[in-house]
Amino acid sequence: MNSLAIALHGLAAAIWVGGMFFAYVVLRPSVALMEPHRRLTLWAGAFKRFFPWVWMSVVILPVTGYGLVFGVFGGFATSPVYVHIMHLLGLLMIALFVYMYYRPYALFKQTVEAEDWQAAGAALNRVRHVVLVNLVMGLILLALVYAGRYGLF
Repeated sequence: MNSLAIALHGLAAAIWVGGMFFAYVVLRPSVALMEPHRRLTLWAGAFKRFFPWVWMSVVILPVTGYGLVFGVFGGFATSPVYVHIMHLLGLLMIALFVYMYYRPYALFKQTVEAEDWQAAGAALNRVRHVVLVNLVMGLILLALVYAGRYGLF
């Protein structure tokens, strides 16, 4: 059962962090020269397809994470430091995603539907900032987890 939880945990993290990496490092510069209405419409479509996967990750990561904390480590009191760091960063990432989804992204969707390209661009910029923060935290989290498991912490 622990191996299934670890596999699901890793897959959910890879989907979320990898998706943000692709969006920020590959897609964003690739569409930068497109006309605003085309670029913003493309982002709206990309988010519409990606965010259900993030919601799946937001559910799977805590469920499997807490299962592993209590099933493998016997609770937080006996968990290694890297597990505590992972827990904190994971909760922060989830909170930022939920905020971003219901505030800047909701505004982005609304302004794209209204074809208010200037407002949509401003809303996308706010989404981009949250994604950047979450991407950096996600990459730090992954590095700490993999290195922490082998004695960094």
